[in-house]
Amino acid sequence: MYNKIILAGNLTRDVEIRYTQGGSAIGSTAIATSRKFKSQTGEQKEEVLFVDLTFFGRTAEIANQYLRKGSKVLVDGRLKLDQWTAQDGTKRSKHSVTVENLQMLDTKGQSEQMAAQGGYNAPVQQDTYSQPAPSQQSAPQQPQQQQAPAQSIPEIDINEDEIPF
Repeated sequence: MYNKIILAGNLTRDVEIRYTQGGSAIGSTAIATSRKFKSQTGEQKEEVLFVDLTFFGRTAEIANQYLRKGSKVLVDGRLKLDQWTAQDGTKRSKHSVTVENLQMLDTKGQSEQMAAQGGYNAPVQQDTYSQPAPSQQSAPQQPQQQQAPAQSIPEIDINEDEIPF
């Protein structure tokens, strides 16, 4: 089976980050995406969808550092069904996305404007960040300085035998 979802939209809140006992980062936020259409009566309508996102490892740290509420992003990952029992005993569920790849869509001018309003910590170029293989998710690392746009995407050597799925 194939489980892949791609969403583009705006973050509805700042990224919240926490760390496991092993030092791996876990980030969570949500995305709002919409579509416009005409109803059968010819009326223009807009449908908005809100989806929770979960980032892991270096991708979570990058999202926490550069993304804020309102940031435009493109994410792809796996759709996940979360189920739980509420305090009143009812069974609840919701879909969320475990992010594998993150692409920041804000332009440099937009990110500088958000920084002036207390948003971004630093200007962001249109970069793509991928979730590294589980064996590479170790203790948090310091962000690397980008020297040139051609070097903005790090090379990741993935050994297929180390992927647990």
